[in-house]
Amino acid sequence: MNQPESLEQSLKTYAHRLGFLLAGITTPEPPPHFQVYENWLAAGHHAEMHYLEDDQARTRRADPTQILAECRSILVLAVPYPDPKKAPAPEGQPPHGRVAAYAWGDDYHHILPQRLQEIVRFIEGRLGRPVPHRCYTDTGPLLERDLAQRAGLGWIGKNTCLIHPRYGSYFLLAEILLGLELQPDPPFSSDHCGTCSRCIQACPTACILPNRTLDARRCISYLTIENKGEIPAALRPQMGEWVFGCDICQQVCPWNRFAPPADPAFLPRAGQPRPSLPEHIKLTTTEFNARFKGTPIQRAKRRGYLRNLAVALGNSGDKSAIPSLEAARNDPEPLVSIHASWAFSRLSDEDPA
Repeated sequence: MNQPESLEQSLKTYAHRLGFLLAGITTPEPPPHFQVYENWLAAGHHAEMHYLEDDQARTRRADPTQILAECRSILVLAVPYPDPKKAPAPEGQPPHGRVAAYAWGDDYHHILPQRLQEIVRFIEGRLGRPVPHRCYTDTGPLLERDLAQRAGLGWIGKNTCLIHPRYGSYFLLAEILLGLELQPDPPFSSDHCGTCSRCIQACPTACILPNRTLDARRCISYLTIENKGEIPAALRPQMGEWVFGCDICQQVCPWNRFAPPADPAFLPRAGQPRPSLPEHIKLTTTEFNARFKGTPIQRAKRRGYLRNLAVALGNSGDKSAIPSLEAARNDPEPLVSIHASWAFSRLSDEDPA
């Protein structure tokens, strides 16, 4: 006689139906690598992300029950985004930039919270009562990868990403803190990076540190997204074509050879994976907002995105970009004009101002 499906199994099955390829349960105990996080902050490797060092945020990362006092279990979920090696052919006038694959489609901050609430409604429907909860997807003070490892979803690789032995690392993580006692899954205890150091060797800016953390001050993803100011001139030539995020340390990882199909919500919008640099550097604020509404790229704002485009144009070696940069040098936004002037000088062999 078949045993009735447990609540744990039924909610994982429901999560899979919603597009979450991985689902695991852990406890709200303090994360095992919290001291590593504290040391990372003390070394200043969080750059200008001062919200990470806020006392309340640190307290909550150290103890999830500070977020939800009733928390007894944490459901950790992972949804796949596209394999960056499968980027569609560029559209529009060359040269082209590169956008990190997670940002090719809709913004996960808009998509995943709705799915998390659906899971909560499913649980409450099963139990017939409300359940205290908090939902996060890169939006709250949690050490997500620590929790994911403890929930059995994979190990934290040398490139700092969570890696699953079958599906690789092209995932977005999400969590639901629940005021509900659930059976936790066994932690993922093995490390399959071995002696491989491809990610460390491939990083153009040498931002990956030996202790499975990174120096955000040198990370292309940080420099093109979270960084709101100028990109250090010494790092600009190393950024290549990247205009929003970076996938290099994951692309070289051998565990991503068999990446699963992406969730449909994150499939590429036309022209987004490989934007035309000469065309996009002409975008007005209105055009930028209309084009990138509902996508992660909107987070960079026009000034940040055009700053990144200018650097990529300077790195392109394509002198046909000089007229576009000459116009961008007169952009009313100083952040854009400064980087466009640098790129113009780089392509025209003019001494930088």
